[in-house]
Amino acid sequence: MSTTSAGSHVSGPSIDVLIPAIEKDLATLPYVIDSLRRYVRHPISHIYIVSPGSSRIREMCSRKGCIFVDETTVLPFTKKDIRYSSSRWNRSGWLYQQLLKLNGDHICRENYFLVIDADTVLIRPHRFRSEGKTVFYCRNWSQPEYFRTYRKLMGTAAPSPKSFVTHYMLFEKSKLTALKRTIEARHGMPWHAAILRSIDRKKQFGFSEFETYANYVYSGNRASVLLRNANNKALKTSASAVGTKQRRKLARTYRSISFHQRKGYSIPAKH
Repeated sequence: MSTTSAGSHVSGPSIDVLIPAIEKDLATLPYVIDSLRRYVRHPISHIYIVSPGSSRIREMCSRKGCIFVDETTVLPFTKKDIRYSSSRWNRSGWLYQQLLKLNGDHICRENYFLVIDADTVLIRPHRFRSEGKTVFYCRNWSQPEYFRTYRKLMGTAAPSPKSFVTHYMLFEKSKLTALKRTIEARHGMPWHAAILRSIDRKKQFGFSEFETYANYVYSGNRASVLLRNANNKALKTSASAVGTKQRRKLARTYRSISFHQRKGYSIPAKH
C-alpha cells in the first residue's frame, strides 16, 4: 500500500507515518490522516496506526488505507504494566504511547518515519528533510522535568535552546537505534527500563520522547538539523467544527492545530 501527498513539490526521501491512537481519537484521527496526505511534502509509503485491539479503529484503517498495528506487539510489556499515577492524575497511558513511538523503528519500513499525535491536524505544507538536513519544528516553552530526565538518561544537559515538544517529529531509524543503544550502554539495561527508572514518578510530566530524541540528534551534530517555529494552535472545539474558511484563516498564522482532550496538557509550565 502506497499513498502520496496531494499537490505539487512532493519530493525527497519516502517516509512512513506512525500514529498511536485509542478510540477517543476517532473524532480527530481521520482529519489527521487527510492532512498528512495533503500537506506532507514527501512521498508517504505507509501510515501505521498503533492501537489497542479495536474493531472501530480497524475499520477506520481499512477505510482510510492505513495499516493497523496491535500495540501489544510493539513492546515486551503493555500499558497495564506501567504504574505512573497519583491520587489526582494518571499518566500511564501517556507514557506508554511515548515508548511505543520510540520503538517505531521496529514497525516502519522506510528509513525515515514521521510520528504525529492523533489529535493534531496539519493546515500548511510541511517538509521534514531539506538540503540533507532534518527539520525539527520547535516552540519556546517546555516542562522542566523533561530535561531533568534527559540528564539522568544521557549524563549531559539537553543542548537545544528550543523545545521540540510540538506534536509531530521525523525520526531517522539509524539515529533512533543509536539513541537507544547509548541509553542501554550507559545504564546496563533495556532502554525502556532505563527510561522508566529515570522518571520522577511524583511529577506528572516526567519524560518526553520528542525532547529526548531531538536533543540527542542536536547534540551529535547541530549542523545536521534545521529548527523552525511550530506555530501550533490548541483549539477547544472539535475537528469536525473547523470548516474550510476557518482553517484557511488559521493557516495564515499557524502550521497545525491540536484538539487536546487532556486537561493541563497544553498549559505552559511555570518556571
